[in-house]
Amino acid sequence: MTTTTSRPRRRLAPVATVLTALVALTGLLVNAAVSASAAVPATPSGWSLVWADDFNGSAGTLPSSNDWIIDTGHAYPGGPGNWGTGEIQNYTSSTSNLSLDGSGNLRITPLRSSSGEWTSGRIETRRADFKPADGRVLRIEARLQMPNVTGDAALGYWPAFWALGAPYRGNYWNWPAIGEFDIMENVNGINSVWGVLHCGVNPGGPCNETTGLGASRACPGSTCQSAFHTYRFEWDRSVSPNQLRWYVDGQQFHGVNQSQFDATTWANMTGHAGYFLLLNVAMGGAFPNALGGQTPTAATVSGRPMVVDYVAVWQSGAGSTPTPTITPTSPGGVDARSTIQAERYQAQSGTIVETTTDSGGGQNVGAISNGDWLRYDGVNFGSTAATQFKARVASGAAAGVSGLVQVRLDSPTATPIGDFALANTGGWQSWRTIPANISGVTGTHTVYLTFSSGQPADFVNVNWFTFSTS
Repeated sequence: MTTTTSRPRRRLAPVATVLTALVALTGLLVNAAVSASAAVPATPSGWSLVWADDFNGSAGTLPSSNDWIIDTGHAYPGGPGNWGTGEIQNYTSSTSNLSLDGSGNLRITPLRSSSGEWTSGRIETRRADFKPADGRVLRIEARLQMPNVTGDAALGYWPAFWALGAPYRGNYWNWPAIGEFDIMENVNGINSVWGVLHCGVNPGGPCNETTGLGASRACPGSTCQSAFHTYRFEWDRSVSPNQLRWYVDGQQFHGVNQSQFDATTWANMTGHAGYFLLLNVAMGGAFPNALGGQTPTAATVSGRPMVVDYVAVWQSGAGSTPTPTITPTSPGGVDARSTIQAERYQAQSGTIVETTTDSGGGQNVGAISNGDWLRYDGVNFGSTAATQFKARVASGAAAGVSGLVQVRLDSPTATPIGDFALANTGGWQSWRTIPANISGVTGTHTVYLTFSSGQPADFVNVNWFTFSTS
């Protein structure tokens, strides 16, 4: 099946922040570099450690597969080309591009081959639920050294430490609505850190896409390229309106708050399951090109790594590691009797999102096969029991391929409360609304749509679903 073709996500530097960075170059202070490797800092009093990686391990090995996913190629499967930013490198899982150094650091190293191809590394956390509980503050932090290269030799280098909203996984076309926090970005070896928020719609919208809402400053003391610095982002739900804050070496240089956004934009950015974290060094693309012309150039040097000492996430409030709280999209949660768009899931496994030709347009969830699932949080059935489930589905499955669309509550392995069988409907965009009886449900639940088939092939697309009393 063909995925949607929409405007790819791009990140450009705001003109004001570019000027700030260039002015900051003239006021640089140079101090001695700090130690190249340090342990994850002790958890401050009144906080709890949510997750961390100190990158300890043998030299020449990959980061832990329990904690990290290694992205490869020029795009997510079915996603925008060149990762949506115009960057040119091919991400690999080679330890030449991505490896521990044996001294407690991760090195992400761009390399240019003899044929001129650039390769590099990009990783993202397996966890995609980094989010503060109500009334808490979430702190996301990394200590790292940007690639130690400046001037013409640095043109095209684009290191970044950032976070993307969980619904981006498996969709890849819902940016920037799901939110992006750029905690540390840098291009072309300029002595500056950029912090940027992406949200809303593209182009334009409340986050001025594709530029985003950003600010920048020179790194305190030693330059960003010559020494390690600590980059931190805080999401504060302990104050009203909520705040988002960016820091370098403990000094705040950017902030936005909830009152700057309409309720829908804020809910789309913060009301899902949370965020996953990313580390990468891109080469070329919209941001470095905006400041340095077409990059990289013949003068750009190969082999200068971003060195990452640790990544850690803390939450305010003492106690054991917290379970992130999922905020409903409205005070009463999602109304079970409304039309719930399938692509509005909080998490998924094995599916894609594509443009639909069904009445009303929009998107549907596709490429669904045995074992895949979709999760919807805070579905409110009320006090009157819902006894029927209806789903808008289509199938272009081959002869002999069929499966079950199942509804489960609160766990993907719970006993189904109802299901229906589906085979070919005449095509992947030939839609039918199919009902199924379910056990009576009241109250608020996490709803899972699960899919079961005796064959491995895709067997269903889902556009929307709803629950009713009859």
